[in-house]
Amino acid sequence: MDDFGKGYSALNYLKHFPIDILKIDKCFIKDINVDERDAVITQAMINMAHGMGLKVIAEGVETVRQLECLKHLRCDMMQGHLISRPLPATIASRFLEHP
Repeated sequence: MDDFGKGYSALNYLKHFPIDILKIDKCFIKDINVDERDAVITQAMINMAHGMGLKVIAEGVETVRQLECLKHLRCDMMQGHLISRPLPATIASRFLEHP
């Protein structure tokens, strides 16, 4: 489920759809290392997802501090400009084969 935590991503959907990965919206990641509330909300989402047997992706990871905080919170995967800028499919496949 993309952009979890905002818009129509209600908790109720987690029970009704065959979801295996939950992606935390970047609005929670942006200040995760400076705003305790963002860290607490993110930790709760990660714990809830793991409790349901889901993997977690954090989107919008742009700094090493965000990355380290998410590692500490046991986030499974991260995406954002720190990892890589958006790439065309042909380049992305080569990047994934040889990071």
